[in-house]
Amino acid sequence: MSGVSQKIVSSDENGMRLDRWFALHFGHVPNVRIQKLVRTGQIRVDKGRVKTNTRLEAGQVVRVPPIDDTPKKSEPRYSEKDAQFLRDLILYEDENVYVFNKPHGLAVQGGSGTKRHIDGMLKSLPNKKGEAPRLVHRLDRDTSGCLLVAKTRQAASHLGKVFRSRSARKIYWALSVGIPNPPQGNVSCFLGRVKTQNGEQMAVVGKDVKGAQHSLSYYSVTDNAGRDFAWVTLKPVTGRTHQLRVHLNQLGTPILDDPRYFELDNHHWERPDDFGHGLHLHARRLALPLLGGKKLDISAPLPKHMQQSFDLLGFDASRFDVNNIDPEE
Repeated sequence: MSGVSQKIVSSDENGMRLDRWFALHFGHVPNVRIQKLVRTGQIRVDKGRVKTNTRLEAGQVVRVPPIDDTPKKSEPRYSEKDAQFLRDLILYEDENVYVFNKPHGLAVQGGSGTKRHIDGMLKSLPNKKGEAPRLVHRLDRDTSGCLLVAKTRQAASHLGKVFRSRSARKIYWALSVGIPNPPQGNVSCFLGRVKTQNGEQMAVVGKDVKGAQHSLSYYSVTDNAGRDFAWVTLKPVTGRTHQLRVHLNQLGTPILDDPRYFELDNHHWERPDDFGHGLHLHARRLALPLLGGKKLDISAPLPKHMQQSFDLLGFDASRFDVNNIDPEE
């Protein structure tokens, strides 16, 4: 591009985040550069300053500063290895969406020092128009389970509205250290980023703290092994960063092998050696309305490390019909 241009947001881009919009139109431009252009006010929407997470509306005008729109020839646009890897993860597929069973330990998006991630591999599964599928929600790197991805811009716009309206039903399974008391209830609090010796992380804060966001999760103890461990079913209503992990720690029953939020008053607690290793949090089930009115209701099997721990504790996931488990009811 030789100079500043103005681009109009199309109807099927309505509700799309600004950073995702730029990834769609200028996918070769690093996200860190887009963030700098937004931060310095060079990228604007309807002549006003915005943030990277600003959601666009159809008809708005995006100011695009001079950007070299020639992709590097050395960058591969398609990887059969990545495509096959993703195909092997598919739990459900139709003309509009994929549902992947995301492995534990694989990042959904890139970040500092993260080169391999789901978002980067999606370009290897282009749709009929040659467009890469789009993420519509996120899972932590160490959380496994159902990850929904849209194949088209229209599907992404629809699903974005579904998640923002909180009409998507998300059910998680976790293995907690200790038994939540009461065994069924909810956690409602404000979360915010705080600085610690290990860097920034989420914590329960006062509602008047700058950046604080309300969070709400329902939980229910599905089974327990004595007083030491519980199989907990969780339903997040809001979708804050690390929400379920912070909420279970707030109850005094942190998730097993949580590298950030595992805090116990009992410093003599020792981890059983035979348990599987890795965060014991799994996005078990996802239910929501798809484009065209069809209903999606899909479940993901436990990852190997959680299945190993469940087997040792005598928790039998097959005894419970996941479709009838809802902590809110």
